Amino acid sequence: MSQQIKIKNALISVYYKDGLEPLVRLLAQQGVQLFSTGGTEQFIKDLNLPVTAVEDLTGYPSILGGRVKTLHPKVFGGILNRRNLAEDKVQIAEYEIPEIDLVIVDLYPFEETLKAGGSEEEIIEKIDIGGISLIRAAAKNFNDVVILASKDDYATLQQQLEEQNGETSLAQRKAYAKKAFHTSSHYDTAIFNYFNTEEPLTLFKQSINTAKTLRYGENPHQQGVFYGDLDEMFTKLNGKELSYNNLVDVDAAVSLIDEFIEPTFAILKHTNACGIASRETIGQAWDDALACDPVSAFGGVLIANREIDLATATEINKLFFEVLIAPSYAPEAVELFKAKKNRVILQRNPVELGKKQFKTLLNGVIEQDKDLIIEGTDQMVTVTEKSPSAAELKDLFFANKIVKHTKSNTIVFVKDNTLLASGVGQTSRVDALKQAIVKADAFNFSLIGSVMASDAFFPFPDCVEIAAGAGITAVLQPGGSIKDADSINMANEKGIAMVTTGIRHFKH
Repeated sequence: MSQQIKIKNALISVYYKDGLEPLVRLLAQQGVQLFSTGGTEQFIKDLNLPVTAVEDLTGYPSILGGRVKTLHPKVFGGILNRRNLAEDKVQIAEYEIPEIDLVIVDLYPFEETLKAGGSEEEIIEKIDIGGISLIRAAAKNFNDVVILASKDDYATLQQQLEEQNGETSLAQRKAYAKKAFHTSSHYDTAIFNYFNTEEPLTLFKQSINTAKTLRYGENPHQQGVFYGDLDEMFTKLNGKELSYNNLVDVDAAVSLIDEFIEPTFAILKHTNACGIASRETIGQAWDDALACDPVSAFGGVLIANREIDLATATEINKLFFEVLIAPSYAPEAVELFKAKKNRVILQRNPVELGKKQFKTLLNGVIEQDKDLIIEGTDQMVTVTEKSPSAAELKDLFFANKIVKHTKSNTIVFVKDNTLLASGVGQTSRVDALKQAIVKADAFNFSLIGSVMASDAFFPFPDCVEIAAGAGITAVLQPGGSIKDADSINMANEKGIAMVTTGIRHFKH
């Protein structure tokens, strides 16, 4: 099996030309014969370098509006012939096929056209046929052929050819083949998912181009990798690299804060809000969010939906926290936060998030639509003799947003657009309720006049009875229990209002 291969002939056909010139000049300097097509051929000619049109090699012109250019035995024979097989050598000589040792090809911008909202005709025309075939052929024959399927590799190959007198090693060619097969499989996945739109979906395919190794996973003995582009999502202004647990909390924080329009600050611990408030200013929102549970806030993930000014930053700076996220910061605020090098300060960028979520489960993957529904006051149906006031309806809406993003079973208490306390992740709803009451009492919050929201229906009237005893004046729940009437009767007996929404918000 050959190890070092000197490049004699190269086929170059790329959509993006940026960064190509230095490599092409080096190939020409090293005596490599260049074959090319269309715009790339003209690009090379404009550099005053010798180049042979692929149609001169094949004897066929580019036809069907450019759909067929390189699909020919003289091209693919040159790429796929095995240099160590005598019968291949005989056929190559018989049909006068040059051995192509280097293929530089990229693909039509299918994903970019899709994201830009192209028409179906435009999107279909960006499904590459010749390019994908060239990539697979060259990668398959990595024993003898170098394949470059990305402009990101131009500089690397150039350095190798300069240092190795125009030769490549088997290990280098195999590494390029691995990258090329990733390029082709990612491309095919994007195309498949464009067509795979009929519900329910019966096939699962995902491909992500970027990856980041984390310090460790959920615990130090677990390895962790994030697949995705964090730099697209956030601009990191300060701090260490995000950990696995940081990322899980950041995801929960982003999902929660996106429910709110008015100036809002949220503090999360282990994906649950331990403090959240909406106010006229972000500084006021911070003060009241922190007051909810300053103990749990220690080491938490903080998120705001308004710019962080210096005054607010000064108050935040008094707390030890892991991550702070906001759409923007006053320059003086950033300088203040930078005094502690490990604290992560993220500026959120306007990136549209997907509407599906999935995770590994047993011996497969489970996928679902994200919970993107939130019921406003128009969807709240009063089922008791007493109707909630306008202020109570507003607080019920606020509470329902928090319930939606809190681990089940959960109960949430709210007053004046502020989280007073919550019971989260309990094995029974009444335990969640009791936990919330204990927490409110621990931080001296009176529940008199507050509202309560539940992520699922009440199977028994005990929650309503206990909540009424704590001072709750209005309750929100989805309804749907066969014993709904018992809870409604209890609310009537206690003189409190109850609304149902018809939508459950479990979060496991």
